[in-house]
Amino acid sequence: MPTRADPRPGRGLGFRLAVCILTGAAAIFAGTFAYSFHAAKTLLLAEVRQNAVNLIRAAVARLEAPLAGVEGVPRYLAVRLGEARPDESGLEGRLRDFLVANPDVYGACAAFAPGAFRPGLARYAPYYCRKDGRPVRVSLGYEGTYDLENWYLVPRVLGRPVWSEPYFDESGGDIVMTTFSVPIFRTEGARRDFLGVVAADVSLEWLREQVGKIGMYRSGYAFVLSRNGVFVSHPDRRFIMRESIFSLAEAAQSPELRAVGQAMTRGQEGFARLPDFVLGQPAFLAYAPMPSTGWSMGVIVPERELYAGLGRLGSEATAIAAVGFALLFCVIALVAATITRPLTRLAAMAAEIAKGNLDTPVPALPGRDEVGRLSRSFERMRLALRDYIADLTATTKAKERLESELKIARNIQMSFLPKHFPPFPEITAFELHATLEPAWEVGGDLYDFFLTSDGRLLFLVGDVSGKGVPAALFMAVTKTLIKGIAEQETDPATILDKVNRELCVDNEALLFVTLFLGILDFATGELAYSNAGHNPPARLAPDGTVSWLPLPRGVFLGVLEEAAYATSRLALTPGETLVAFTDGVTEAMDPQQRLFGTDRLLQTLARAAGRPTEDLTAAVMEAVREFAGQAEQADDITVMTLLYRGKRAK
Repeated sequence: MPTRADPRPGRGLGFRLAVCILTGAAAIFAGTFAYSFHAAKTLLLAEVRQNAVNLIRAAVARLEAPLAGVEGVPRYLAVRLGEARPDESGLEGRLRDFLVANPDVYGACAAFAPGAFRPGLARYAPYYCRKDGRPVRVSLGYEGTYDLENWYLVPRVLGRPVWSEPYFDESGGDIVMTTFSVPIFRTEGARRDFLGVVAADVSLEWLREQVGKIGMYRSGYAFVLSRNGVFVSHPDRRFIMRESIFSLAEAAQSPELRAVGQAMTRGQEGFARLPDFVLGQPAFLAYAPMPSTGWSMGVIVPERELYAGLGRLGSEATAIAAVGFALLFCVIALVAATITRPLTRLAAMAAEIAKGNLDTPVPALPGRDEVGRLSRSFERMRLALRDYIADLTATTKAKERLESELKIARNIQMSFLPKHFPPFPEITAFELHATLEPAWEVGGDLYDFFLTSDGRLLFLVGDVSGKGVPAALFMAVTKTLIKGIAEQETDPATILDKVNRELCVDNEALLFVTLFLGILDFATGELAYSNAGHNPPARLAPDGTVSWLPLPRGVFLGVLEEAAYATSRLALTPGETLVAFTDGVTEAMDPQQRLFGTDRLLQTLARAAGRPTEDLTAAVMEAVREFAGQAEQADDITVMTLLYRGKRAK
């Protein structure tokens, strides 16, 4: 339907442009100084806040790295001592080696509960520290009462590793340090017996040096507080271990500083303005926690130095505003006249394009300015729209045809896999269930199971490299080869060897497949199995214990024609379950790009232990889906569960 023309044309664009710009410019220029000062102050404060937070986070990360490195060896040593205790020379040798390998550690000690190290030995707590650059055994100074010290009592009571408050160690290191203590437990079933504590003393001198290098502007500085708010590091050494942020707040009667101290000791992160007594002038404080120790770091930013450049900025903004208003007044008339005329022509052409008339060319406008480029862009847009509509019609038809073919290919692929469970209802010695969920319309995972000629159960799970139709075809070839070769061979390694040789022939696409293959004699429970670079299956014992099946070595199928494979054997006990899977389970990602992982899989299996195989398979798949959430599935997911009941099962 044709549109009705306006009976009275409105004011032209040039007139409206001139009125709007001049009116707006007058108001903007009148308030330039006030606005620029306020905006600059706000932006500057926001930038400094962000820079301070980034600075303190980076500093905390640098300081946390040595502390985190210290934690590893005491944790490991505590575990080993809980399992088996060496003699005195062996233990002291480990402490010396610990100091030699960790220059950040000043001293190390293994303090045992009375009689825990050796019967008849009341107390034993060898302590080594650095003297003249080498580890030397020194006396604690309180060998008879070390079990009353906080570094010993706190981890014993809490039952976990802890960092101590900083302290001045007169008997051991004669310096200010902190101690990382790990309790030693001997575990027998559900019982845990406390044996002692492994402790590592870390000198704080390096921390003071590192913190002393941090600062913003000329007089800004950084400091570190302990969990109780005591200064561990400060430019004024009189504050270290003698003052706390709360004592300063009380002396100055400052509720603001007290609130900041409470936030820092609670492990919070923030940015606050402090009163003038800290630097003799108002200042800002950025602070962040140090997670491993429970301490907190702060960075002081002087307010006067922060806003020093704003006065100059205000004067410059005023001058620029005055000059800009004068220039703008002169340019408006010229710009309005040169722009509006060609824009009118383009507006008329745009109306034609909006009606769907894509065959009328846009008139070319001279010049290389924005209006000229806009004219040429309109012409390119017209041609592109015309071609796009034609291409879209053809592409839509091709896409619909391809989607139909892929769905048919997936139906064919899934028909290769057994889907009826239980597969052998007349056999009660075992229970089997499997499922496959492809990431694409056609995937590369595979599983299969069948009875061999000698009456045993052959089962397999594999994963072809790549996705889509090539991987699915390679999967079908692999599955067919295994079934054919298994009719002549009964050894898993021999089957994989022959399949590998066949797949290597004319494998120009360089596809390969990882595969786990097992043959179960369900009359005796003997399992023979071999592996070609696949994930180890999980074992669920009748009592619910979960472990990994030990696998023989073997490379992927289809890579090396000379590759060798080995067969391992073990006896399954009635009630034991095997769970085989592909890496689509453990490598599933959530929206934050975190992996599902083997630990989470073992936890899922432990919770679902004792369920039927179908429920166990469903529990794994549901755990993966719940973990992934809205994240797109990146790989095929296959799970096979085999429960061995034994020959007496009914």
